[in-house]
Amino acid sequence: MQIQVNTDHNIDGGEKLAAYVTSELASSLSRFEQWLTRVEVHLTVDAAGRVEDKRCVIEARPAGAQSVAVTHHAGTVDDAYTGAAQKMAKVLDTKYSRAHDHKGGDTIRHMEPVDDSN
Repeated sequence: MQIQVNTDHNIDGGEKLAAYVTSELASSLSRFEQWLTRVEVHLTVDAAGRVEDKRCVIEARPAGAQSVAVTHHAGTVDDAYTGAAQKMAKVLDTKYSRAHDHKGGDTIRHMEPVDDSN
């Protein structure tokens, strides 16, 4: 899984911020690594003059499927990233983990028949 971090010219941090985001995201999305080819993170400052003017957009690109994107606005870059990462984990959990783990067990169709002859 390749992780790419993009920031606009208004975001401070540079390489240190990119390294932090890359390591944290790789850790939090590691269970989805087999499905994802690339994850892009976009950190920007909205010029609307709002209190929550920092924005983080995370776009995950699964192999052979349509990409999934989430957005989170916050007062700080760290809060914006954390909120977006949590949203992405929840979206991917719904899309992949639950789809491949049906209530944690086998269905009745795969169980051995019970012998009631006694």
